[in-house]
Amino acid sequence: MVTMGQSAEFGKFLKAMRSRLSPEVAGAGTTPGARRVPGLRREEVARLAGVSTDYYVRLEQGRNIHPSRTVLDAVSRALRLDSSEHAHMLDLLENCAGTPRPSGSTVQGVRPALRNLLDAVGDVPAMVLGRRSDVLAGNRMAFLLFTDFPALPAAERNLTRWLILDSGARDLFRDWKTVAAEAAGALRLDVGRHPNDPQASQLVGELAVHSEHFRQWWAGHRVATRAAGTVRLHHPTVGDLELNFENLALPDDPDQTLRIYSARPGSPSSDALALLGSLGAPGAGQQREGIDVVAAPQETGKA
Repeated sequence: MVTMGQSAEFGKFLKAMRSRLSPEVAGAGTTPGARRVPGLRREEVARLAGVSTDYYVRLEQGRNIHPSRTVLDAVSRALRLDSSEHAHMLDLLENCAGTPRPSGSTVQGVRPALRNLLDAVGDVPAMVLGRRSDVLAGNRMAFLLFTDFPALPAAERNLTRWLILDSGARDLFRDWKTVAAEAAGALRLDVGRHPNDPQASQLVGELAVHSEHFRQWWAGHRVATRAAGTVRLHHPTVGDLELNFENLALPDDPDQTLRIYSARPGSPSSDALALLGSLGAPGAGQQREGIDVVAAPQETGKA
């Protein structure tokens, strides 16, 4: 069943994407008349997409929820959507058509093989993220670098929540606004894929209540996902680090991601990671209910 909210969300996304583009950037030329609002006009998007203005207006207003894939691809090109934005648009359209993905079980598990993999890379931070960026598992180095997620209440073991609401995250990430905004964009992608997930709705509500930044990011309808990148940190114990990260999709569960952080060999950041591992308390990262924590492998064979 199509709801007004689902149709409105699709239209709001198109409008937000339209408002960020100038005619010059989009290649729409110039249209006579003063612009009262930023971005492309509806008729300019329609012209770029090769559809009538009336058709595009109905699409943006949620009154035409069965466009062809050809039309959607043309609108996507007109709005200069990247791959994540294009996928999000298709998810929103599925929601409008009443065919969203099922919300699935609220219980998320981690395969034993993944826990073994976290053990194998125990000298670098690694974690398994689930729906909504819930922290499902991690090794000792991940929790020494960021925060002790296993010690948090179950409802707070979420990377996006920690990034946006915890003052420690603001102090840790030297580019906090960029990192937190990307996390909010990833959450919007997740909500688009699973619009009936009550835990996601609860998380969005909590973030909106407590963070002005999040309210602004959410209102902008930005979506974001990165397969890899770099983060700059200032850790309270070992100082500045620059780490590369890889987000590895897990074929058996498309809602889970393995995230691994590493430093360039021989760099000061590599030395800082090694120091962090050596300074960590021996008992850090003990397994607690609801989260898998893998300790770093111990050295053997030394007298």
